[in-house]
Amino acid sequence: MKFFVDTAEVSEIRALAELGMVDGVTTNPSLIAKSGRNMAEVIAEICAITPGHVSAEVTATDHETMLAEGRFLRGIAPNVAVKVPLTEAGLRTCRALTDEGTPVNVTLCFSPTQALLAAKAGATYISPFVGRLDDLAQDGMQLIADIVQIYRNYPAIRTEVLVASIRHPLHLAQAAKLGAGVATLPPAVIRQLIKHPLTDRGLEAFLADWKKTGQSIL
Repeated sequence: MKFFVDTAEVSEIRALAELGMVDGVTTNPSLIAKSGRNMAEVIAEICAITPGHVSAEVTATDHETMLAEGRFLRGIAPNVAVKVPLTEAGLRTCRALTDEGTPVNVTLCFSPTQALLAAKAGATYISPFVGRLDDLAQDGMQLIADIVQIYRNYPAIRTEVLVASIRHPLHLAQAAKLGAGVATLPPAVIRQLIKHPLTDRGLEAFLADWKKTGQSIL
């Protein structure tokens, strides 16, 4: 499973890359705004950290402007994947950019049929939002199961399921069990994956026993 980092904070991405946890990055207008920096500069800097796809999202809602924005974003770096919303204009833009050889991440997916449409439009990635469905007392992970099953039924589909809006480690474990190819995770959730109380307790015991020996490895 590929791990994408869901942030526009360059220092966080760089630190996680040193752990080997960055296969790509996803950003959106909200994350760019939170960074307080120029969008193009941030995307370029992130693209220099990881060779994987870095999703940069259009902000227009009409096809013509989306397409122009997508072409601009693609020009920032060769590993940019243009992110478009799952709307009629977004799907049309996805098809056009895909035909030009640009990887596209179709975002804000909330139903299996939307995911099927994105695949037919040539999307490189489909981003179903599990946490936002859970917030509405709907089963976000069932959406992942449905999309994975539908895509597997049709070997010609090459669109990767990129699980988004992950709120906690259980979301990730469930997505991995279902066979989703990619998960995009906030840095805090990636760090949660490392922690376990039994690991901490075991390390404390090992170190305490070692101290009693009076030895030093170096």
